Amino acid sequence: MPKVSFIEKTIYELEGIKVDFVKDGKNLRGDVDLPYNYKGVKMTKNSANVSFLKDKLKKQYCGYDFWIYDGNGNKARGNLLLGNLRDTYLSDEEDVS
Repeated sequence: MPKVSFIEKTIYELEGIKVDFVKDGKNLRGDVDLPYNYKGVKMTKNSANVSFLKDKLKKQYCGYDFWIYDGNGNKARGNLLLGNLRDTYLSDEEDVS
């Protein structure tokens, strides 16, 4: 059974976004075991928003909520597009637009 910290790392590697598992309004410790790892196969589309990703995660991990962060460590708004959120993780040198 994977630990929450491993699942959060897996989500970051696939989605490119930092998330925290939340239970009863509190950040879940990283050493808590969950029955299975993140089952995502492809990155969620950039045109989807943060609320969509949260709902996707809630379907897989019933009973948990999620805090999703931008590249500066701030909690992301639900209507923020994932493409724009992922851009916040890029440094100025990586931003080619």
